[in-house]
Amino acid sequence: MSETTALKKPRLRRQQELVEHVVGAGFATAAELAALAGVSLMTVHRDIDDLAGRGVLRKVHGGVSALPSTVFEASSEIRMQMQAQAKIALAHKALEFVEAGMSVMLDDSTTVLALARLLNKTGPLTVLTNYRQALEVLRENDDIRLIVIGGQYSRTHDSFIGLPTDSSVNSYAVDIVFQSTSTMGSEMTYHQEQDIVFMKRAMLKAGTRRILMMDGSKVGRTSLHHFVPVSDFTDVILTDDVPAADREAIAANCKVHIAPLAPYRPGHSDTP
Repeated sequence: MSETTALKKPRLRRQQELVEHVVGAGFATAAELAALAGVSLMTVHRDIDDLAGRGVLRKVHGGVSALPSTVFEASSEIRMQMQAQAKIALAHKALEFVEAGMSVMLDDSTTVLALARLLNKTGPLTVLTNYRQALEVLRENDDIRLIVIGGQYSRTHDSFIGLPTDSSVNSYAVDIVFQSTSTMGSEMTYHQEQDIVFMKRAMLKAGTRRILMMDGSKVGRTSLHHFVPVSDFTDVILTDDVPAADREAIAANCKVHIAPLAPYRPGHSDTP
């Protein structure tokens, strides 16, 4: 394919193909992406700069990455494509804690977004969130009173993030806060970015019941910043691929609930 032909493909479509390739591979060089798209290195570098500027991909030495690290979180767009079936399983388990009439706070994790999609099937609720994607999911439901919290909009996280003193989160008290985070051990939870940590901590304080939703890929790992001790949560929902020893260690600090993966593997009607 000549570059002239390749450039006739809409730019956004070409960039989406580049993102999908990087997500699948974890890492790619500019030369690899140029060959994939059938365009010049100059063109693909412009695409990379644009995607990196929007926080979709991350430029690293020798190429580009979509994977989270101990220091950087993947963008919201990328995270929505990761561990999709595990998120559905966690969401179905989390829904068991929600009753009509409750006030519920949702953080900006894509794990909790899967729960937001299920809340449309629940009775009247008050939902507070700083995640734009959750707002889009719930905004047309007349049974849901929707409250936006947060501060300045972050394009990378697609959410509103402010210092606790500026975010108005401290003025709320809700029945349940649902959160996820980047990684956890048996005693401590972690996140890569300090601003997100501050926002999540402020949100957590608002909840009478505080529920953490974590798939197996996040357990037994650390990230740059301490978030809160596991014991700060009243409940943790884990997917059933978390080893028994890890479950037991976490259960010493918090009540553990298991979300079975099997019923929500590909073919289930819910979409990630």
